[in-house]
Amino acid sequence: MRKFLMILFLITVIGVLAACSSSEEDSASADGSLTLKFAHGAAEDNPRHLGALKFKELVEEKSEGKIKVEVFGNEVLGTESQMVENLEMNDLDIVASSTFTQYEPKINLFGLPFLFESSEKAWEVLDGELGQEIYGSLIDKNIRIIGHFENGMRHVTSNKELVEKPEDLKGLSIRTPEIQILIDIFNQVGANPTPMAFGELYMALQQGTVDAQENPITNIYASKFYEVQDYLSLTGHSYSSTDIAISDQLWSSLTEEQQSLIQECMDEAVAYQRELVRTQEEEFLKEMESNGMQIKEPSKDEMREATKGVYEKYSNEYGEELVNRLMEAAQ
Repeated sequence: MRKFLMILFLITVIGVLAACSSSEEDSASADGSLTLKFAHGAAEDNPRHLGALKFKELVEEKSEGKIKVEVFGNEVLGTESQMVENLEMNDLDIVASSTFTQYEPKINLFGLPFLFESSEKAWEVLDGELGQEIYGSLIDKNIRIIGHFENGMRHVTSNKELVEKPEDLKGLSIRTPEIQILIDIFNQVGANPTPMAFGELYMALQQGTVDAQENPITNIYASKFYEVQDYLSLTGHSYSSTDIAISDQLWSSLTEEQQSLIQECMDEAVAYQRELVRTQEEEFLKEMESNGMQIKEPSKDEMREATKGVYEKYSNEYGEELVNRLMEAAQ
């Protein structure tokens, strides 16, 4: 009997504690308090990180501290692919990444070689109807795109020689991110593309694991690749954005007021980050040149001709109509 009463007592205590815990959680939800984990893979002085910090600042200010944002950069929470997987599983709240193509391969199309003449045109397409149409399919994977940070045009660095024509890329071991269209571009010109996590890249270049890499100017500068690479060729072979996604499950649990605040702050942070990239690129080029890097802008005509096969592949894969719509929108 005594044993039975003890068990009954323990069950009652556990029930009371659970009720208290539930009450506390309900109270936290009722007063609108929320903490968002925002992860990305860039270095701390990269505009992507600065854009994330701007988002944090805006959200915490406009919510009067009711919504907190914790920013985790430099792949401290895993590679970009791992972070996106964690977002899908609802283990992360917001992720900025260029690897959402693993869930919607059509996103690759925005990186078609020499598609955009300027970043401004790319923003117009990404933020417009066609961009929303293509990225919208990610919601089925619990991924809701809420913005696009600027990475910019991608360029090649090497410790071998300046890349001035397609032939200079033949046999070159070049690191690419895990983005299929970039792998296809370099396969098309006979290079040896090697996908690798961004956090491993500096050491790989330093040790000669790969001879070259390709990235936007801000990434090249912020990661100090000029310390381990002698040549920068301004190929502008592909446009690159960093897409920002929030867990759709989390988004659906928010009030309309919270959703509106988060989207408004993200729009402002994206505008801030894009302008920051534009103003920094020229300054960074001068600084890298002063650090001994040889920089040259090759003619794009030969490179454009050499990568035509990439358009053929993606037209066959996704249909000429979609590729033509994108090309028309990019004009």
